[in-house]
Amino acid sequence: MGAASSMAKDFYDVLGVKRGASEKEVRTAYRKLARKYHPDVNPGDQAAETRFKEINAAHEVLSDPEKRRKYDKYGENWEHADQIEEMQRQRGQRFSRGNGGGFQTFDVDDLGDLGGVFSQFFRQGGGARTRTAPRRAANIEQPVEVTLEEAFHGTTRTLETVATEACPTCGGVGEIAGATCHTCGGYGEVQKPRRLEVKIPAGVTTGSKVRVAREGQAGPGGQRSDLVLVVDVRKHARFERTGDDLRVDIDVPLTTAVLGGEAEVPTVTNKVMLTIPALTQNGRIFKLTGLGMPRLNKEGRGDLHARVRVRLPEELDDKQRELFEQLRAAGV
Repeated sequence: MGAASSMAKDFYDVLGVKRGASEKEVRTAYRKLARKYHPDVNPGDQAAETRFKEINAAHEVLSDPEKRRKYDKYGENWEHADQIEEMQRQRGQRFSRGNGGGFQTFDVDDLGDLGGVFSQFFRQGGGARTRTAPRRAANIEQPVEVTLEEAFHGTTRTLETVATEACPTCGGVGEIAGATCHTCGGYGEVQKPRRLEVKIPAGVTTGSKVRVAREGQAGPGGQRSDLVLVVDVRKHARFERTGDDLRVDIDVPLTTAVLGGEAEVPTVTNKVMLTIPALTQNGRIFKLTGLGMPRLNKEGRGDLHARVRVRLPEELDDKQRELFEQLRAAGV
């Protein structure tokens, strides 16, 4: 459904967050709820499917700063914010209707209600009929988890989508089960589930969005929204990622740290040898240029930062102990 038409509920209540919630709090709440109510987790559960659509519609608005601003100001009429503000500029009118702060009065010359406002705005040629442009439904967002290796090389995900059509009787969207519309009892047409392969590009990071045009849900007038995959890159056991850069700890024997030598450094794809200068201190970081993550939609790669972790011997024989005693006596 379109975000405005589907939401009798407050978007903040749908996600279970406060009106002043941060972007991170909104994103975290959305991911938790989306996983819980996803149709793949609740096959055949109509209530879960409806809840999933409400969650997506709410997140579509609250995750977008501009849409959220309009929603906070105009409530369920947020999609008409541009028209309202244009009318304000042209006629000096006022309108504000927020979900959380009650209703404020608005002036629209001699028009008595909001329906009259929009009728006046969309009236063309002085006639009595109104025309409104077909509205797209809210985009469907779906979380997808990838490994660091998949984020490095790029990968694909095969999804099963069910594209519901608008009911030809009442125009309701996403409310058709079998051939019967739950809204009006009329008959609609439902497309069969189909498999969709989506390419996830190299360099994605947590929060990256992969948009698949026209694979969401149908809206009034037949315009289909987009399917948006929200990427979550799983933490790696060895590599720590910051942007396009990676950090890894490397074990260096005490003798190599003191006298110099070479140490093996793992990368995402292979291993390289790093020259260790004499008297290298524990915790020293070496930058290996261009051995980090690919830059999303750009040329080149980030850097790999190798942090030295000096490895001490776990036991000493008599000769080794004698040598260390000599070093201590020499004040080393």
